[in-house]
Amino acid sequence: MEKTLRDSAGMRWTALLLLALAMFCSYIFMDILSPIKDLMQETRGWDSTAFGTMQGSEVFLNVFAFFLIFAGIILDKMGVRFTMLLSTALMLFGACIKWYAVSDGFVGSGLEAWFTNNLNYIPLFEELGVSPFYEGMPASAKFATTGFMIFGCGCEMAGITVSRGIVKWFKGREMALAMGSEMALARLGVATCMIFSPFFARLGGQVSVSRSVAFGVVLMCIALIMMVVYFFMDRKLDAQTGEAEEKDDPFKISDLGQILTSSGFWLVALLCVLYYSAIFPFQKYAVNMLQCNLTLVAPDADSFWAKPDVTIVQYVIMLIVAAAGFASNFQKKSNMKYGLLGLSILSLIAYCYMGYMRQSAESIFAVFPLLAVLITPILGSYVDHKGKAASMLILGSLLLIFCHLTFAFVLPLFKDSAVGGTVIAYVTILVLGSSFSLVPASLWPSVPKLVDAKVIGSAYALIFWIQNIGLWLFPMLIGKVLDATNPGVTDPTKFNYTAPLVMLAFLGVAALLLGFVLKVVDRKKGLGLEEPNIK
Repeated sequence: MEKTLRDSAGMRWTALLLLALAMFCSYIFMDILSPIKDLMQETRGWDSTAFGTMQGSEVFLNVFAFFLIFAGIILDKMGVRFTMLLSTALMLFGACIKWYAVSDGFVGSGLEAWFTNNLNYIPLFEELGVSPFYEGMPASAKFATTGFMIFGCGCEMAGITVSRGIVKWFKGREMALAMGSEMALARLGVATCMIFSPFFARLGGQVSVSRSVAFGVVLMCIALIMMVVYFFMDRKLDAQTGEAEEKDDPFKISDLGQILTSSGFWLVALLCVLYYSAIFPFQKYAVNMLQCNLTLVAPDADSFWAKPDVTIVQYVIMLIVAAAGFASNFQKKSNMKYGLLGLSILSLIAYCYMGYMRQSAESIFAVFPLLAVLITPILGSYVDHKGKAASMLILGSLLLIFCHLTFAFVLPLFKDSAVGGTVIAYVTILVLGSSFSLVPASLWPSVPKLVDAKVIGSAYALIFWIQNIGLWLFPMLIGKVLDATNPGVTDPTKFNYTAPLVMLAFLGVAALLLGFVLKVVDRKKGLGLEEPNIK
């Protein structure tokens, strides 16, 4: 039999790298304003409600215009190549709108006047309490919301397409490892964003939030180029295998019925919405939460730690942590394996020390994905060879509850201890990041076990749609709860975050209960979630 690109490990992993780098860029843009929430309040007048409403708007069209369902149909109908290009183009278009919304050019423009006077009341949406705009919302936040909605359509469409692409290139091979590795690399985008968004916003000593967003727009241009390269690779694979990109069978509503009647599918979908709602919305407020719960004293302007060059050095060290930790999973020789692991751990300690010396909340939170990058391939490989996907989800939920309750009740007790507070923050953030890595390694590779291969695109789309309800609701809820529990507080570093964090911990409790139910259903119905992918 003739060898295809898929049979070559190098080409298979190159395809994965292209998909992962596109998601890496989208993850950076997704949270580009998260580490500069305080600057958005100071320079653009966005309070927590405006900030949370804008952040939640990313998934608004996916949820309420059912765009994600259509995205799944487009994916099943048109295939991975077309859908990936379309999704990246949408992300770039939305990113450009968001950039203009926060730029100085928007201030005093006709667009600003229009957004100030309009979209203050949207019938039905207002009555249902789900409107993405409200009276008194800053015009820049309204226009940024519009752009972020378009970006969100592309981003979530890309998410389901990448999952489908990995299934296409890795089915019957190291699929959980591939999915885990893609997510590990993509999540490095969170750390990159946390480090570079404030760096660009404060570059040259003059605050400009639009510079941070412009950095994200440039990355989205790079993501589009990556997808053009992937397009030609994927087309060559189809030419070799004789597989048709387009489906011969038209999409039928009955296909959705086939998915929706699976109890395993519903449990996995609900686990997703609870789990992701406790993490992604938290990311958008995490830096501000640390600013409020740690005593951070900026280093002297003429000290080494205040120089912008330190940001670059710290990022390089962070990449060494991630690359060495990730590569250690693939070494056959024990001296190489433990040597790389040791280098990763020493680099992580150096990174944490630098974050402490810089007294920077965004640098502290940037460690969030680093432990995940190290352990996700281990977990993915374990699921591939040993199984136990449902058990991993239960463990992830327990860690989630522990971390949010630590942030809520333990961290504030150490506010006056510069070293103690920072150490607790670092450890909790690293554990939270590692709990997050349990989901892509165990949950996503389980979906092909629950539905027919023909409707897998629609199944991923439905899960993402259900998940998006939480990703729309909880950033907005956190903002509203913050404003409601902090009346009269105008200093963005003085908020009390206890109530929002307890709310997120309860999501972890619900996910834990569902995890136990999923395990029982799996045992009764023989879904195979606890079985290995490679037999």
